[in-house]
Amino acid sequence: MTQQLVRSTALFGAVILGLGSIVGTGAFVSIGFGYALAGEWLLYAILLAAFVALCNGLSSAQLAAVHPVSGGTYEYGYKFLNHDLGFVAGWFFIAAKSASAAAAALASAWLMNQYLGWPEWAVTSIAIGFIVFLTALVLAGLRRSNQVNALLVGLAIASLIVFVVWSAQAPRPAAFVRDSAEFSLRDFLAAAGLLFVAYTGYGRIATMGEEVQEPRRVIPRAIIATMVVVTVLYGAVAWALMQRNPLFIGEDFILTQLMAPGLARDFVFIGAILAMLGVTLNLILGVSRVVLAMARRGDLPHAWATLNSTRTSAPTATWVTAAVMIAIAALGGIRLAWTFSAFTVLIYYSITNLAALKVQREQRFIAKTWPLLGLVGCVSLAVMLHVGTVFIGLVLLILGLAWHRYRYRALRN
Repeated sequence: MTQQLVRSTALFGAVILGLGSIVGTGAFVSIGFGYALAGEWLLYAILLAAFVALCNGLSSAQLAAVHPVSGGTYEYGYKFLNHDLGFVAGWFFIAAKSASAAAAALASAWLMNQYLGWPEWAVTSIAIGFIVFLTALVLAGLRRSNQVNALLVGLAIASLIVFVVWSAQAPRPAAFVRDSAEFSLRDFLAAAGLLFVAYTGYGRIATMGEEVQEPRRVIPRAIIATMVVVTVLYGAVAWALMQRNPLFIGEDFILTQLMAPGLARDFVFIGAILAMLGVTLNLILGVSRVVLAMARRGDLPHAWATLNSTRTSAPTATWVTAAVMIAIAALGGIRLAWTFSAFTVLIYYSITNLAALKVQREQRFIAKTWPLLGLVGCVSLAVMLHVGTVFIGLVLLILGLAWHRYRYRALRN
């Protein structure tokens, strides 16, 4: 008999987990990446990303309500589409969220390294240390992780508010006017694609269908509440960033670079580290749940599906998840990891929308227009990302499908 996880998370806990998965790298790093591409069109790029995310959020809520199990679109793909698309969803979820976690850990490590004054090569080692520590925290129990995460989310939001207030009061730099002739539709859509990743933490709630109390009621409400809070927050941070008019945003950009030394900067510095560690914490938990679901079905080794004695965590799946994140952190930089996450997560949510279109009419509480718009939006943003990232993603897709077909035939025989 397949072991089942204990339902221990209510509405507030689900919202906190969603916020903890979103408020972090997206607010402190990716908004800067978006500005580097979109310039003065940043707010519009955020609105486009928010709209596509809203469509996907409604699709996720629809699917989670009718099929509330851990695994998210991996499970939905199997149930509503076919085994190939189900596997691709799980495969790309692991890749996307592991890359996001690696980017968050690297950004946290970069800030810590700046404070310590260590050599640049130490950043990767610090990031790996963060991932190992947070993995141990996750294995200590979901409830304890919820409590720690609530504190991290509160501090992160407070630090972002401090940044916005500081930016509004600080003397403005010399105006920098972006030449309208430089506007590029491709760059604008690519910016929206990068910003979209910063919204995808709501999917963390859907992957916990097996652990959330009253999932049909709690999951949709938690997703909507999380989206509203984050959209307002991102808009404020983007406005504050644009008041600083940064002329250059590199791969290691963090909001604190725009601030003058002082207590406000120190507070935001601490909040940024804690927020991004909070993102990593939640992604370790979320990705491990998908690894668990894939191992249960046989898409990954069955031994990875083992739970602990109290049925509150999956140690093997969690350490496998940490190993993937460590590998990405060791091989790539922040911007590369974030862009790779963008492509793979956009394909993942394309499958989410396809699955939502297959929900029976009597079970549906959203119009088919929403998943259709979400599907078009995801594909459109994905193809506008850097061509090298798209190529790597397609290679990963081919390798994953080859592995899946091999395992599928072996299991059938």
